[in-house]
Amino acid sequence: MTVKVRFAPSPTGKLHVGNIRTALLNWLFARAEQGSFLLRIDDTDLERSTAAFEAGIFADMQWLGLDHDETMKQSARFAAYDEATQKLKSMSLLYPCYESPEELDRQRKLQRAQGKPPVYNRASLNLDEKEKSKLEAEGRKPHWRFKLSGKVIVWNDVIRGEQKIDTGSLSDPILVRADGSYLYTLPSVVDDIDLSITHIIRGEDHVTNSATQIEIFKALGSEPPAMGHHPLLIGADGGKLSKRLGTLSVAGLRDEEQIDAMAILSLLAKIGTSDPVEARRTLDDLVAEFSFAKIARAPARFDPAELKALNAKLLHETPYRDVREKLAELSADGGEDFWLAIRDNLGSLADAALWYNIIFGTIDPVIAEDDVDFLALASRLLPEEITDNSWSELTSSLKAQTGRKGKSLFMPLRLALTGQKHGPDMGVILPLLGADKAKARLNI
Repeated sequence: MTVKVRFAPSPTGKLHVGNIRTALLNWLFARAEQGSFLLRIDDTDLERSTAAFEAGIFADMQWLGLDHDETMKQSARFAAYDEATQKLKSMSLLYPCYESPEELDRQRKLQRAQGKPPVYNRASLNLDEKEKSKLEAEGRKPHWRFKLSGKVIVWNDVIRGEQKIDTGSLSDPILVRADGSYLYTLPSVVDDIDLSITHIIRGEDHVTNSATQIEIFKALGSEPPAMGHHPLLIGADGGKLSKRLGTLSVAGLRDEEQIDAMAILSLLAKIGTSDPVEARRTLDDLVAEFSFAKIARAPARFDPAELKALNAKLLHETPYRDVREKLAELSADGGEDFWLAIRDNLGSLADAALWYNIIFGTIDPVIAEDDVDFLALASRLLPEEITDNSWSELTSSLKAQTGRKGKSLFMPLRLALTGQKHGPDMGVILPLLGADKAKARLNI
């Protein structure tokens, strides 16, 4: 069997880290098994789906390097869903229901008050044709529910192990709304059948839904794919991450936070697994280390601080040739010597622009009144030609002539020359500044 998986985002918003973790697990599994990865655009919600969000999905996936072997859009397949709907109706497995949302809500409240589970009571199954006609004459349009078997559905989940769901404890799911539009459940099954999906890998919030879909697969005459449900992401504090996912979009991490794609992928591939959370430089490294057996049952903690730490580590190891174009886009390409001087002090690539301005632009030197004479002396001691040894020679001379040492010796020089309390080694910064610029900053 050739493995074929799918990632199925809806173009109703931006991709966030929760989406990407599911996409990544599918992609890694497909590549590890020399299989196929399908990108399916779930755009049956025609009112909320937009071309801009769809374009954003493709752009984010390309930037992350999660290439797809095939793509399709659900909006082009309504005929297939209509055919499946008619088949289920002909088998009396899809039946019309006329209750309003308010009536269903009252029914659930009453069941809870009686200590019963709030499961749909199947009252519409008892309606005869005359009663249905009367309701429709009143202007009611039916929504359509799939009749569950009431049996226990069992499958061997590739992540969670054996799963058992009693469909007798579930409400018959609505597959078609009163306006004729489809909910997620039926189109997804039809697509998985027609496109020969072998494995469905998604979040554990779909476990119960999977039992329903397994029955629909069988009703349509197909064996369901293998299934795997991974734990969801939580915050670093153990709280829910769902409310904050909107601020953790791929576009935001890329464009605003300047986080490297491999930092995002490394973190999402390793959190919640038995592997240590470490940065990897390529997707091939992640593929080689991938296994469903490594995924723990506990929720995976997503910590933005950990993401930034991984991003910084990757930057510190990145050669100039790999970052030159990105530096140019930031107007911060100061050459290889500049990059090697600053990279160990960067938290994100955006920080390079700060140091580019410090070295090649203009700054306001920070000079305390008590340090004016000390810095003027430093200016006089600087040679006209700055070498790699000039910093150590300068500080040695200043120490001998003024008696200063430690922070009182080094900090006034750093503040005057860079305007920053922290930063790269001044021994490599000084030659980049040059004698004229350094003297001018020391003499303000």
